[in-house]
Amino acid sequence: MSITKESEFTGMQKISNAVAVTLNKMRAYAKPGITTKQLDDYGGSILNALGAKSAPKLTYGFPGWTCISINHEIAHGLPSQNKILREGDLINIDVSAELDGFWADNGGSFVLAQDLHNHLPLVNTSKRILYKAIQHIKSGVRIAEIGRLIETEAKQSGYKVIRNLAGHGTGRSLHEAPKEILNCYNKFNTARFKKNSVVAIETFIATGSTIAQTARDGWTLTGNKGGFVAQHEHTIVVTDHAPVILTAMNGIWN
Repeated sequence: MSITKESEFTGMQKISNAVAVTLNKMRAYAKPGITTKQLDDYGGSILNALGAKSAPKLTYGFPGWTCISINHEIAHGLPSQNKILREGDLINIDVSAELDGFWADNGGSFVLAQDLHNHLPLVNTSKRILYKAIQHIKSGVRIAEIGRLIETEAKQSGYKVIRNLAGHGTGRSLHEAPKEILNCYNKFNTARFKKNSVVAIETFIATGSTIAQTARDGWTLTGNKGGFVAQHEHTIVVTDHAPVILTAMNGIWN
């Protein structure tokens, strides 16, 4: 969407705060021994208390309030009583929701407790690249150049990117134009970021895979060549200068 009046900005700030607070609290709640279903139910209770509705449920009939992906899972992981969190796990939580007709999206990967399997370098690289990418976004910048930046930074750090997952516009629905803010350069994409537009920017930084593929459950995405992926995401408003980060309260850069 494009924000044209103060009430729209206020609406976007309200839903963005809701998903950001939910993500922040879920990260703090996660601990070894609980299931991803318990973690998801906790997130659902926060969204409900804030009056927000789960976007995956509303849009796709997703069987969970949030997407929780563990270790080799990239995204859209199904909350389950059979998935028990363990120390050292690489966990990704993606929270998107609707409130009063406005939609926002955010997510983040983190290591649970001690970094037993050396995932932190990957996580920190993803966070750093997202920060740098967002600082380069302003009206008039080609979307493809942000993809080039993300991929270049990943390669220089010894990683790859998932080439078929992308950030996207949001605001009045979960996914809006521009629908492909890729993590790689696409010379055919000549679109540019527009002032006052709302977009969800996300990184998918990988150790081995470059393509996400759907698992047998019909939801969970895994890599075509295995390995691990870290994702971080903010919903922002594009301006003539530095963007307004609507989901800053999620604390993923802390």
